[in-house]
Amino acid sequence: MTYWAVNAVFLSIVAVLGVLARGAAGVRGRAARASSSPAGTSRRRRERLLGAGLATGVLLVMTAVFDNVMIGIGLVGYDAARISGVFVGIAPLEDFAYSIAALVLLPSVWVLLGGPKTPRAPAAPAAGGSTPVKEARS
Repeated sequence: MTYWAVNAVFLSIVAVLGVLARGAAGVRGRAARASSSPAGTSRRRRERLLGAGLATGVLLVMTAVFDNVMIGIGLVGYDAARISGVFVGIAPLEDFAYSIAALVLLPSVWVLLGGPKTPRAPAAPAAGGSTPVKEARS
C-alpha cells in the first residue's frame, strides 16, 4: 500500500466531516442572518478567509521545514517504492496531507461541536465605581 492510499483513507474521512461542518455552519449562518443586519457580513467573511489563508501558509511552511529536518537527521524514513517521487526539499509530498487534514479537520470539529460560545456580559461594577472584593477569612 502506498502512502497516498493511506492518506486517501484519512482525507476522505476528513472531507466528509468538512462537508457536514459546512452544512451545519450554513444552517447556523442563515439563522443568524435572519436575526441580524447584513452590514459587515462581507468584511467578516474576508477576515475569516484571510485568517484561514494565513494559517494555511504558516502550517505548510512549518511542515516543510520540520519534515525536512526530521528526515535529514534520520528520525523518519520512507520506502522509496511507496512514495510518489515528488519532493519538497527532501520531504515527500505525501507528508503534507496530514497538514491539509488538520486544516480541515480542526475547524470542522469545532463547528460540529457547537462552535464558539457567546461570551457572558461582564458584571456591572458595584456602586461607587469599584469592583467588590471578597474579604479573607481568618
